[in-house]
Parts: sequence; structure tokens; C-alpha cells
Amino acid sequence: MSGDGSQPSDTMAKRSASPTAKHWLLLNANRWLITAVLMLFVFVGLLVVARVSPVSLRALMGTADPVETLFQALTTALITGVTLVVTINSLVLSQELGAVEDQRERLDGALEFRTDIEESIDAPISPPEPASFVQAIIAASEDRATDFREAVSESKDEELKERVDDFVDNVTTHADSIREDLEDADFGTYEVVKAALDYNYSWKIFRARRIKNSHADSFTDEAEAAYDDLLESLKLFGLAREHFKTLYFQWELINLSRAMMYVAVPALVVTMGMLLFFDANAVVGTYLGVDVLVWIVAAAATVAVAPFLLLVAFILRIATMAKRTLAIGPFILRDSSRGEEINWE
Repeated sequence: MSGDGSQPSDTMAKRSASPTAKHWLLLNANRWLITAVLMLFVFVGLLVVARVSPVSLRALMGTADPVETLFQALTTALITGVTLVVTINSLVLSQELGAVEDQRERLDGALEFRTDIEESIDAPISPPEPASFVQAIIAASEDRATDFREAVSESKDEELKERVDDFVDNVTTHADSIREDLEDADFGTYEVVKAALDYNYSWKIFRARRIKNSHADSFTDEAEAAYDDLLESLKLFGLAREHFKTLYFQWELINLSRAMMYVAVPALVVTMGMLLFFDANAVVGTYLGVDVLVWIVAAAATVAVAPFLLLVAFILRIATMAKRTLAIGPFILRDSSRGEEINWE
């Protein structure tokens, strides 16, 4: 009989084949910090190019006007780009709008889902706050896993008991870790979604189904009921995770739209100021071996592209999360640290 294969790591970062630094950059880092790092990269890059270029910027300005051309293009791109991003975000968020019948259907669906959760966690009412809500579902899966182990404890199938023990130990240990991560997490921050993504419920569903399929003849009615309850709690967690992931995407898009407004206005002032009031002939001297003219133009250009860099920082996280959670249920769409292959036949 085939085994379950090696257990994946308990965090998304460790399960990923990407280096830790790349994972931190794409998902965990503050988006404003990433924007600042990208701005620094652009600024230093422009200075380096100016330093190694065989033709100086001041010499180029004697035969052409690259600064005016650059900032004319940046001004146009700023207005067009920000308008386009805000419009796209508005279209994405427009699904929140609708007739009262549509809103009633959404409300009924949400209440029905909460009722299912309350039955699963054996509580009269489920927590209203997302972090506590996820904690309750994870705690329920932990309790159901313990019940499953007790249900098979009297079985004469020693291999079944050994596999269930190993499976339940992982579920309970992982659940405790995730619940600790959610203790002080507030929705709107990445921490709630990060903790939910770390709980690899799809692998747990796969292992539970493997155990059931391999030892179906050894399952009593009690074990069958405990298994069904465990599987139901894991499936409900999957639905909850997808729901909160969708809400987080909408939250981030709203934050992105607002942040773009904050950054675009100063950037527009800088680009228009460079077009209207900048005189290269009034700038003389060098600093650290680089013409002061280059320092001013590089700084202004960096501020001008800040909205685009901010967009890159936000989209990096959203796109990475979407790619890593495309499938719902026991599917593995990318390489992970699971280890050896599973003999599933």
C-alpha cells in the first residue's frame, strides 16, 4: 500500500521553491517599503548610467532637449495611467453594487455560510471578526481531527492507527501555530490572509481522503462519522479562505487607488514644475563627481515614476497570491517542498 508522501512545510514561504528573500519581497514586505526600494533603484540607476555614459546630459541639452521631452511624456503618462488604474479598480469593485434583490441574495448566502460554520464549530453564533472567524474554523478542524483519532483508536488495523496519529499530530500542531499567528492580526493587513494561506488545508484533505481510501474496510460507523466531520471542517475553511482572500483583494485595490492619488499629485507637480520652471543653465557644479544637473533630473524623474512603482509593488503581492491560490481543494499546481513523489495508485 502506498504512503502519503512527505508532509509539506507548515508555512507558504517554506513550501515555496522560491528563495526566502524573494518570498519576502513578493508577499510579506510593506508595499510602501518596496516602493521606496524601487525608487532608490531607479534613482541610483540613473546616476550610474549618467556616470558611465560617454556623453553628458549637459552636452545633450546643447543639441536637443531630452529633459523637456522626458517630462512631457511623464506628465501625459501620469494623468493617463492614474486615470486608467482608478477606472479598472472601480470596475473590479463595481460588483459590490447592485439591486436590492442581488444584495439580498448575497446576504442570504453569507448568513447560510455562517450557519454552516456554526454547526461545524458547535457554537450558537460564529465570530464576526475575520481573524477570530478563521481561528474558530481552524480550532474546529483540530477538534474534529482529535475525534477522528479517538474513533479509530480501537481499530485492529495498526497501520491505520499509525497513519491517523501522524496525520492528526500534524493537523493539531499546525492549527496551534496558525491560531497564534492570528491572535493580534487585524483584517486589512496581510497578516490575516498570510496565516490563512499558511494553513495548507488542501494537503490535509488529500491525506484524509488517502487514509479513507486505503483503509475503507477498517472504518467503523463512528470513524466514518468523525472522518466526514473533519472533512467538512476542512472544506469550510477552504471556502472561508477564498472568501477572505477575495475581500482582501478588494481591500488592497481600494488602498492602491487611494495611494495612487496621494503619490500622483506630488509627482504631477514635479513633472509640471520641471517643464515650466527648470533652467539647466542656472544649475552649475558637480557633486560626488556627477553634474548637479543630473542629480536634479534623476531625482525629479524618480518622483515622477513613483505612482508606477507603487502600482508594481501592490500588483506583485496580489498577482503572487492569486497564482499560488488558483486551485481550490486538493490540487498542487506548482513545485513545493513536499519532497518525494506520492505513489497514488
